[in-house]
Order: sequence, then structure tokens, then C-alpha cells
Amino acid sequence: MQFRLFSLALIVLNCVDHSHCQPHHWKRSKRASNAASPICRGCAFCSNDNGCLTCQPRLFLFLRREGMRQYGECLHACPPGFYGLRGPDFSICSRCRLENCEFCFSKDFCTKCRAGQYLHRGRCFEECPAGLAPLEDSMECGDGCEVGPWSDWGTCTRRNRTCGFKWGLETRTRPIVKKPPRDSIPCPTIAESRRCRMPKRHCRKGKCDLRNPKLTWKTNGARTRPLRSTASPTG
Repeated sequence: MQFRLFSLALIVLNCVDHSHCQPHHWKRSKRASNAASPICRGCAFCSNDNGCLTCQPRLFLFLRREGMRQYGECLHACPPGFYGLRGPDFSICSRCRLENCEFCFSKDFCTKCRAGQYLHRGRCFEECPAGLAPLEDSMECGDGCEVGPWSDWGTCTRRNRTCGFKWGLETRTRPIVKKPPRDSIPCPTIAESRRCRMPKRHCRKGKCDLRNPKLTWKTNGARTRPLRSTASPTG
């Protein structure tokens, strides 16, 4: 019904400028316009003022705007930013209503985004949603690297020691749960460190080095080895 009203409105507008519109006049106008004006190519009905009013079967009616003027064209495929909508009487090109969409399959499903945008499930994104990775070759969002939750922060250390300094670093990690389909897709950060205040600035005698538990530290920080007890020979 909407298509019929649309076509009727164009015909009425054309007849306002041509008050002598009659059925036999339309036939003559159609033949003359198709032969004289390239804009009427593929038209079922056409006028020099408004262009195509209806199209031949399988063609889409596209309303082109030039300033304040609007005229119809009959196309085999709709231009960028429009999609073909077929009806029982004729077919038209309808505008894509999705943001940053260059080609669309329907009013709410995009098939190609504008430059700099990534396509995902019929929508366009400047940055891919969380958990997805940008595929530069196709400008789509694909399955990315999936990581698990962060661990607790580790012990505050510096130079593999838990004492002897005022400030140190503590680290936390998270595992890779799902590897990306391609090596070129990077994974998010799986380890991070932050500055921390060490609980004990001075080391007690006998405090172990984290790298080698056999090494002890004196109060002044000088490294020494523990004494080894030896059994005295029996006489």
C-alpha cells in the first residue's frame, strides 16, 4: 500500500505541471522521453521534469536529490547508503538508517562500514567490543584472545628481596583461557606490576634471599654464608 501511494504521489506532482495529463498522453510521453532523455532508461513511466515515476520489472526506483530538485532513476542495484526493498507492484531504494554504514542488507543490518569502522553482527564500531579483535584485512571484528580473571597481588619485592628497601614492586597475572585464531591477533596484557611499600625496610639477621634460601643477610645488608657444622673426628 505504501508503494502504491508513493507512486501515485509522484504521478500527481507531475500532473500539476501538466494539467492535460491523460492516459494516451502518458503513452506518448513515455515513448518520447525514453528516446530523448537518458534519465528515463528502464522506466515504465517517466517525465522530463521528475524522471522515472515507476520502473520496469526487477529494477529499483531511486530518488536522487540535486539541490532542491528530486527526480527518479531506475537502477539494477541501489547505490551506497541504500538497500533494495522489493514490493508487490514495484521496488525502491531505501536509505540505510544505521550509523557509519556504507552498504546494508536491510534497514537494521549493515554489510560494509565506512572507512575506519569495523563490522560486527550488522553494526559498525570505531573499536571492536570487548573480547573481539580487529581484523584489518576485512575490517571486521573477529574472535580475539580470551583471558581469565586477575590473580591477587603478589609479595612486594625488590631485587628478589622482601626487605632492605623502602619501595618495591608487586605483580599480578591472569591466564590465557582461549588463544586467538591467528598469531597476528595480540592478547591483552596478562601481567602488570605496581609500586608498593615494603613492610620491613631493614632486614633481620637470618632473613633469606628469595633467589637462594641458603644465603642470609646481616642487619647491615652484607651477604654472608651460614656456618656449616662439622663433626669432630673421634679419637
